Amino acid sequence: MTGPAEWTTSADLRRQVHRLWDRGVLLSGLATGETPFPRRLTLRRPDSKELRDRFDEVRTWVAALRSTPHVRITMREVRHRVSGTNSLPHEAWVDTGEDAAALIRKQPELAEFRRLVDGTRARRPLLLDWVAKRPLRALRLAGDWDRLLGLVDWLEDHPRPGVYLRQMDVPGVHSKFVEAHRGVLGELLDLALPPESIDAGAPTGAAGFARRYGFLEKPERIRFRVLDPALSPLPADPEDGGHGQDITLDAASFAALRSGVSRVFITENEINFLAFPPVKEAMVIFGAGYGLERLGRARWLGNLRLHYWGDIDTHGFAILDSLRARFGHAESFLMDRITMLAFEPLWGTEESPIDRYLPRLNEEERALYDDLRDNRLGRQVRLEQERIGFGRVEDALARL
Repeated sequence: MTGPAEWTTSADLRRQVHRLWDRGVLLSGLATGETPFPRRLTLRRPDSKELRDRFDEVRTWVAALRSTPHVRITMREVRHRVSGTNSLPHEAWVDTGEDAAALIRKQPELAEFRRLVDGTRARRPLLLDWVAKRPLRALRLAGDWDRLLGLVDWLEDHPRPGVYLRQMDVPGVHSKFVEAHRGVLGELLDLALPPESIDAGAPTGAAGFARRYGFLEKPERIRFRVLDPALSPLPADPEDGGHGQDITLDAASFAALRSGVSRVFITENEINFLAFPPVKEAMVIFGAGYGLERLGRARWLGNLRLHYWGDIDTHGFAILDSLRARFGHAESFLMDRITMLAFEPLWGTEESPIDRYLPRLNEEERALYDDLRDNRLGRQVRLEQERIGFGRVEDALARL
C-alpha cells in the first residue's frame, strides 16, 4: 500500500525543478530562444483504494499541493462508488522561467543570467552557443563576463599580438586574471576568432594558451655548471672551492652556446648538481625531469657524450627513455643493478610508480625497470640518487 510518503508533495515538486536547474535546463533556453516552458512535472497521486480508505489524508494532501506557489495544478473529477465525485490533482505545471526560479528561490541568479545573455547577444552572438551548453558555468563567471568579452575584443583587434600577457591594455584585465581564466578563455576564443588568428597545432586549454593565441611565453631556463675550469665562460672565482659557476640561461641562448665541452651530465638532484666534481671537458645540467623539450633545441648536445643520472625507480627510467627520444645516444649513469643492490639499506618507497613499456631502454636497464615495476625487489622500492655514496660517484667518473 502506498501512502502520503509516496504521493508527490510541494517539496518533491521543488526538488524536480532544482534538478532541472542543476542540469542547466532552466537557463539554456534563454540563450537559444527555445524555452522549456510550460513544463510538466511528475505527479504521483493516490489510487482509488487509497481514496476510499484514507479519504481524510487525501483531502489534506490535495489542499497542501494546491497551495504550492508558482506551480499550476490541474484538477480532474474522479467518481468513486463510496466517496462519490471528487476533484483530484491531475497534472503539475511550471509555466514560466520566472515561476521556476521563484519556486526554488533563484530569482537573482535568473536575472543575472538574463543580463549576461543580453550582453552576449549584443556583443558576441557567436558565443551564445557556449553559454547555452554551459549555462551554470557562465553564471559563475557573470561577475567577470564583461572583462572576458573585453579580452576577446582586444584579441580580435590585435591578432597574434606577439607580446606578453602583462602587456595587454584591456580595462580591468591583468595577467593574473588571464592566468586564472585561461581554460574558459581558450574555449571562447576558439569560437570567436578567425582561424588565421589561432595556432591550431598548439594544445588547447590552459597549457598551450600563449602559443595558441600568439602571446610570448616565459622563456624556459636551463641551469648548468661547466666542470672544467679551463672552459669556464666566466673568470674563475677563488672562493668557489673549485666547483665552477652556477649559470642559468634561457633555452634559446643555451642552444646557441659554444661551450667547448665533449661530455654532458644531467642530474635531477640539486645538491648532486652543485657538488658534482670537476671533470675535464664536461658540464652538468640540473633538473631536466619530464620537461626535456627545453634541451631539444640545443642540437650540439647530439654530438657529445651525454649521461643521464636519475633516481633508480620507474620514473627515473621513464625520463631516461624520454631523453633518448631526442638524443638516442644518451647513456645512463649510476642507474644499474649493482648500484641498486649496493645501497639496499637506503632504499625508499616510490609513491606512484608507472607501469608502461619503455622502448628505448637497453637490455640491462629494461631488466631492472621490469623488476622495479613488478615488485620483484620489494614493493615499490626506489633508490634516490642523493643516497648513493659520493665515493662511488667519483669512482664511476674515474672509470669514464
